[in-house]
Amino acid sequence: MIARLRNRAFLRACAAAGVVVLTLSACASNRGSMPSPDYAGLPAGAAQQSVAELSARYQRNPRDKGTILHFAAALRAQGQSQQAVAVLEQGVSLYPQDATIAVAYAKALTADGRLEQSLAVLDRVIRPDMPDWNALLVKGATLDQMGRNQEARKLYQQAQVLAPGEASIETNLGLSYAMTNDLDAAEKHLRRAVGMHGANTQTRQNLALVIGLQGRFDEARALYAAELPPEQVDSNMAYVRALLTQQNRWDLIQG
Repeated sequence: MIARLRNRAFLRACAAAGVVVLTLSACASNRGSMPSPDYAGLPAGAAQQSVAELSARYQRNPRDKGTILHFAAALRAQGQSQQAVAVLEQGVSLYPQDATIAVAYAKALTADGRLEQSLAVLDRVIRPDMPDWNALLVKGATLDQMGRNQEARKLYQQAQVLAPGEASIETNLGLSYAMTNDLDAAEKHLRRAVGMHGANTQTRQNLALVIGLQGRFDEARALYAAELPPEQVDSNMAYVRALLTQQNRWDLIQG
């Protein structure tokens, strides 16, 4: 229970600071399922327009696999995880043997907090003889949110063997260590991640957050400033400082 409280506190902290904590989508695939489209880094106006356009496409043809995947990913990026789950439930009924649909469904379930259900879906997808690194990534993210951090890290390490150099895997490793307050290890992995294939603004903002949580405010501000408008930088920095000065919140993260 303590581990789960610690992880939930860190998740809340990152969400409030505008950062997507655990990567639930990746950027390339060399085997198995194809990673879901990523709409999380879009500006608010563009993201809303994407949801509207994809909603119209989905209404015209709810059986199209690409539309299902894109619409669900756009909904999830906008925090509409329940609707994303509903879209993908229809997708699973249409494509019951499709690994890409199944992994996208698991991502939506995890985003909606339905962690045990997500694990059950992923365990049906992951084959011991031919593991899917994208599915391993999502399972690791789900386990991290359950406080099962050591198990999650073993899955990320397995995924690294299958897809070396992927920023999404290294990012999740870093954030897994941040969840257990090993901020030195978290920073090491996140610094690696920002130089890898698929690194994006969320990768760099996660690094900024971990640096800020170590009290290195000038460095964290500079990283945020390279990614965000000034008012959002100020908001993020204020929240990081609040975490370090409000002892009751910080205790939850440190355990």
